[in-house]
Amino acid sequence: MKKNSVMLVLILTLSSILTACGSYKFEPEMNIEVQDFSVTNQNNKPVSLNDLKGKPWLAMFIFTNCNSICPPMTHNMTEVQKALQDKGVEDYQIVAFSVDPEVDKPEVLTNYLKTYSVPDASKWQLLTGYDQKYIVQFARKSFNSLVMNDPNSDQVTHMASYYLVNADGVVVKDYNGTTDVPVETIVADMKALTK
Repeated sequence: MKKNSVMLVLILTLSSILTACGSYKFEPEMNIEVQDFSVTNQNNKPVSLNDLKGKPWLAMFIFTNCNSICPPMTHNMTEVQKALQDKGVEDYQIVAFSVDPEVDKPEVLTNYLKTYSVPDASKWQLLTGYDQKYIVQFARKSFNSLVMNDPNSDQVTHMASYYLVNADGVVVKDYNGTTDVPVETIVADMKALTK
């Protein structure tokens, strides 16, 4: 009798685990509408919010002269993209807003992206074509994110986060982009939003 009880408990536990694994439910943690924008990407092509609507995207803020968090953030995003590919997630974009648009012209952004092992560069939009005042306000209003010039150097202070934007252009979640990046969670969230 004891043996049957133990076996029943094991079967029920395994069943619960398998059910839980197959029923991931995305829970938004933010609700910020991205402001409309019309900018230029690394290929010198126009990109607007409307171009990105219809599929989820991961956003981040970077600049090519960054000597601190941008290189690991960009590298980590390539790891996220590899994991997305491995899980069969295809309908998404990766969007990086330059916080130093005076320096980060399209050709500079193109060269920057080439320094990383990017699995699929066609999914990346590195954006510029605005002034510093614009990106400071845009980051704050659209992502609740800080961007601030350092008047004593060529560095720009900005957040080290990735932002998940849904197909309607609403920021729904953010993640650490530098250390302990939750790659599996990002992939699960993207999968949930692409269904």
